[in-house]
Amino acid sequence: MAAERATGSRRDFLRNVGVAGGAGMLYSAMGALGIAPVPEAGAAEYRAPRASDFSLSGRSAKKVLVLGAGIAGLATAYELGKAGYDCRILEAADRPGGRNWTVRGGTTLTDLDGRKQTASFTKGQYMNAGPARLPQSHVTLEYCRELGVPVEVFTNQNANAYIHHENSAALAGKPVRWRTAKADVHGYVSELLAKATDQGALDAELTAADKERLIAFLQNFGAIKGKADGYAYTGTDRRGYAVEPGAAFEEGTVLGPVPTLSDVLASGVGQRFAFELGYDQAMLMFQPVGGMDAIPRALAEAVGRGRITYGAEVSEVKDLPAGAEVTYKDPRGRTRTAHADFVVAAMPPMVMARIKHNLGANVTAALKYPAATPVGKIGLEYRSRWWETDEHIYGGITPTDTDLGTVWYPSYGHLGRRGTLIGYYNFGANALAYSALPHEERLKRALSRGVRIHGDKYRTELDHSFSVAWHRTPHIEGGWVSWPSQSGPEYKLLNQPAGHVHFAGDWLSHVIAWQHGAFTSARKVATDIHQKVMAA
Repeated sequence: MAAERATGSRRDFLRNVGVAGGAGMLYSAMGALGIAPVPEAGAAEYRAPRASDFSLSGRSAKKVLVLGAGIAGLATAYELGKAGYDCRILEAADRPGGRNWTVRGGTTLTDLDGRKQTASFTKGQYMNAGPARLPQSHVTLEYCRELGVPVEVFTNQNANAYIHHENSAALAGKPVRWRTAKADVHGYVSELLAKATDQGALDAELTAADKERLIAFLQNFGAIKGKADGYAYTGTDRRGYAVEPGAAFEEGTVLGPVPTLSDVLASGVGQRFAFELGYDQAMLMFQPVGGMDAIPRALAEAVGRGRITYGAEVSEVKDLPAGAEVTYKDPRGRTRTAHADFVVAAMPPMVMARIKHNLGANVTAALKYPAATPVGKIGLEYRSRWWETDEHIYGGITPTDTDLGTVWYPSYGHLGRRGTLIGYYNFGANALAYSALPHEERLKRALSRGVRIHGDKYRTELDHSFSVAWHRTPHIEGGWVSWPSQSGPEYKLLNQPAGHVHFAGDWLSHVIAWQHGAFTSARKVATDIHQKVMAA
């Protein structure tokens, strides 16, 4: 019974730590108590269709028409093509990739409202307007390996980046380094919990040995003093230095003064740390060398240049007793009809919902069910890499409470002369507000916010810029989608074929807004089609 009570008390304690400090604190506490689990990595094995599958079966590969040359469409054609399927892709834009889009000098964009931009970035400079980072666990990296796309580290979290809470009275609108904010939050939380533990507040939850282990952990985790000093947090070099240590007698000056506990809590900076604890956001992360569009370009090459028709706008999809047909306008504006054994609609659901079809009203309703998320980005090219030379920021992200959302520093070209950062990456109402403006006004607004973080150089060193509003971008119309429910009939319906018509995309996965979702959806559809062909 005593062991049972101890187990229950420990369980309750860990639950309370999780509620108070989040997943990171919970895992650390479990580690301190010697009960942290060892994660097991694993994923469902994928078996790609193979040409040899047909050799003794008496069956033959079929013709597949894919609508959309985004990642899902390209991957579907690529996987089925390995087995000898005759795959053709119709793409409304003039390039592959969909939302995987790298903007370089000469890139043009005409929004749905008719506003046109032409990028003037210098050679070697670019912005990834859509996806920009690859988690280690995502299948996207497997395709990079398979297709020979070289990758480099993407710095997702940088202790030298800032947190900018302009609306915090405690911070007085001043940016604070990520490392400084984390040191103060961890320090004060550790002080409070150590005091509570030592004063007996957790005696019903912990054994005497548990209390000793927990306090030892907190002293290390928060860099707090010992019992004789009341477990006080007074700041250490974890906060950073006002004067860096150097040679001879320069021992350095630790950054100070330390803010009060009340100011640290009021600042809200602790709310930012959950970002780096997210499974998909944890370092290390990667990016293709030279731009994210290296992935769709490699896929398009593997599918075959002659198998993709660009500038092809689909107007109708029909399921037939034997196969399906698609009506579209070719790049010259001529109406064409293409027939195939299967059609894979790999385009955003809100776009597909407007295309005429005979798949049923329930399919249309399901396609309209997920809501498009407004998303905006702006790329800012500077004549110098002042964030590196002046502020020692090499990659990483600064979150803000302004309509900028986040500012991203480039993870390529370090120590070079020029650099391009993402001046805002925002969603929802903020993205809508920026997209309502012409590019010049978006830029002006972004710069007016950025100087509050970095000073006048944020404006004076600027050379070129380019902004994207995904919800105003033709053939895309959203950064990603949000499902009111992925357990309802709509999601289930679209994950099944409508006759000979299948649907694919990250929006039909539980990894929405990541290329991993698009790849896994493509693999599912390729498997479904292949199994149906082999069973016929």
